[in-house]
Amino acid sequence: MKADKVLDAKGLACPMPIVKTKKAISEMESGQVLEIHATDKGAKNDFLAWAKSGGHELLSDTEEDHVLKFWIKKG
Repeated sequence: MKADKVLDAKGLACPMPIVKTKKAISEMESGQVLEIHATDKGAKNDFLAWAKSGGHELLSDTEEDHVLKFWIKKG
């Protein structure tokens, strides 16, 4: 999936991946896609809830070599 920006949040514990995502997405245009890489196992639920509450869309998520990858479209 094509992303407009990539955020490396690997090694960060909750709530830092969300804090960094919030900052990164605030600098983007509506409709752009942010790709996030995280290692915090709670990140999937966190990103799903955060995207929904913020009016953004979690397009996809995968896990590769213990790295969780998320694609969030700015609302």
